[in-house]
Amino acid sequence: MAAEDRRYSISEVADLVGVSEQTLRRWERRFAQLKPGRNRGGRRHYMLPDIEVIRRIKHLVRHEGYTIEGARRQLTEELHGEGRPKTGAQALALVDQIEAEARWMLDQLDSAQLDGNQ
Repeated sequence: MAAEDRRYSISEVADLVGVSEQTLRRWERRFAQLKPGRNRGGRRHYMLPDIEVIRRIKHLVRHEGYTIEGARRQLTEELHGEGRPKTGAQALALVDQIEAEARWMLDQLDSAQLDGNQ
């Protein structure tokens, strides 16, 4: 089984991340982004993406000083794309910006080729 397919128990994850099993259970209730799977017996199993979310939560709460609510908001922004256009007008403005930058890069490449051929 490849490492990305491996399933980890709650005790393994607690040891890997350095938090208690109780903390993991509490975070599951408080963070919608953290939803480990369950086996037929109802035991939790975590995958690598779950563990990355847990590590990010731990960093936000314990190292950056976020409250649980603040960490939840920050994580939501990170996972759903901070800076993502929220309206059609914002999306069009972003497309225009990308198009202008692409045209500028093409112009730079054309100029470099002309300078190199002379």
